[in-house]
Amino acid sequence: MSDDEQEQTIAEDLVVTKYKMGGDIANQALRLVVETARPGVSVLSLCETGDAYIMAETGKVFKKEKEMKKGIAFPTSVSVNNCVCHFSPLKSDPDYTLKDGDLVKIDLGVHVDGFIANVAHSFVVGASKENPVTGRKADVIKAAHLCAEAALRLVKPGNQNTQVTEAWNKIAQSFKCSPIEGMLSHQLKQHVIDGEKTIIQNPTDQQRKDHEKAEFEVHEVYAVDVLVSTGEGKARDGGLRTTIYKRDPSKQYGLKMKTSRTFFSEVERRFDAMPFTLRAFEDEAKARLGVVECAKHELLQPFSVLHEKEGEIVAQFKFTVLLMANGPHRITNGPFDPELYKSEHEVQDPELKTLLQSSASRKTQKKKKKKASKTAENATGQPTEETEAAE
Repeated sequence: MSDDEQEQTIAEDLVVTKYKMGGDIANQALRLVVETARPGVSVLSLCETGDAYIMAETGKVFKKEKEMKKGIAFPTSVSVNNCVCHFSPLKSDPDYTLKDGDLVKIDLGVHVDGFIANVAHSFVVGASKENPVTGRKADVIKAAHLCAEAALRLVKPGNQNTQVTEAWNKIAQSFKCSPIEGMLSHQLKQHVIDGEKTIIQNPTDQQRKDHEKAEFEVHEVYAVDVLVSTGEGKARDGGLRTTIYKRDPSKQYGLKMKTSRTFFSEVERRFDAMPFTLRAFEDEAKARLGVVECAKHELLQPFSVLHEKEGEIVAQFKFTVLLMANGPHRITNGPFDPELYKSEHEVQDPELKTLLQSSASRKTQKKKKKKASKTAENATGQPTEETEAAE
């Protein structure tokens, strides 16, 4: 987008429609991958399933608009147990096969005309109402889910990003868990997945000093990303191959190798500034070769595969929210069932309890007063049914 073009925001109905279309496809892709994730299924096949679905469905919208870009805004990643994020293997990489009891995080994104809808969801393979998850896996999933629910109520015009950071720390601590240090949730703009306003998780003292305070404003859009660990919350590069990259439009460099130039021109043509996976290239070997020079000279930014310590478990929930004039509107959300997770911990902080009890739905605001007295009796730190259904 050139500077003289007017930035399109959700003040326009058509932009909202495009966001919602992307959101619906992201939600459906997520559900498809969740339903397919059974013991014995490979992570590679799940990533391929998610990406193929997104490409097929985005291909069906705005067909007459030949020039419109649409498709994957973040390649399907399936990160298991202590793997924090961005695991999306190539055919030539070691794969992982799911087994009963694995805590699985699915992360993906869709865009329609550059308007991005991201979503991530966590669940335990084999969990059911008859066989609910308990112990540390339940703690970390409950903690991350309640952090997301708190953020849904805090990311609204007039509030500050620091309020969300503080709430996340308190909620995670009440489940004896830690948010992953330094992880960012970004404002979204057309064609931009990493906008300037961010929410930081569990910052170090230095990160807290450096991180820009920001106020949320009407007509902004955010991808709110929560990652919580049973451990210390320190994510490290575990040495697995990076397969997801995005172009950095601010960087210029004259590539020397022909393979790199061919690869980079395909990146520009097909993905613009969206994250993409090397799996999307017909010749994977050439892509693996071409990416090296591009990454070395920072034309491409890597999304490294991060790990928490062996034995720890990480849960993630991510949703995309439109800050509409009549209230926040969540357009992506996973199929979370609180009955599958039984933790002995709960949110202790009275203010946060009240916040989590409040309705996040714009429709239910009017009924809120009637519900308030009932809700007060039921202040358990579990969101009410109203809240669960609020999207």
